[in-house]
Amino acid sequence: MAISSAPWRSDDVESVVRAYYGVVSDLSSNEDDLRALLAPSLYVKEHPNAVTPDGAVRDLAGTLAGFRAGKALLREQVIAVREVMVVGERAAVRAAWTGVIGMDAGPYFAGQKLVADIASFLTVRDGQVVEHETFDCYQPIAEL
Repeated sequence: MAISSAPWRSDDVESVVRAYYGVVSDLSSNEDDLRALLAPSLYVKEHPNAVTPDGAVRDLAGTLAGFRAGKALLREQVIAVREVMVVGERAAVRAAWTGVIGMDAGPYFAGQKLVADIASFLTVRDGQVVEHETFDCYQPIAEL
């Protein structure tokens, strides 16, 4: 997914947020596509959940590393953005995520489907995400 052809405007918070989720969701997108939507000072906070029990805090480098790791692990991924509410430079997002594991790795097995409901808050400045706080609520994960 080349962002130059993506339907987003840097002055519109909702379009930047939707482009961001589109790039993350698209397994054929690349790191440059994502980097264009992220500020160098990016701060991401993932609250504890079934996949990341201790939660996580990431900067730009950590976010890009996670992006690469997700692409290596998953064979399918869909993020369906259900709702975006914008006030100023802040957006509240309600989304659904589905991923299918592509290979056996750690507690996951090839073909395993993971599903989560997501609530996130993002801050967009100058056409880039500067902050992303996410609450990922996973459906029960099947055991091996």
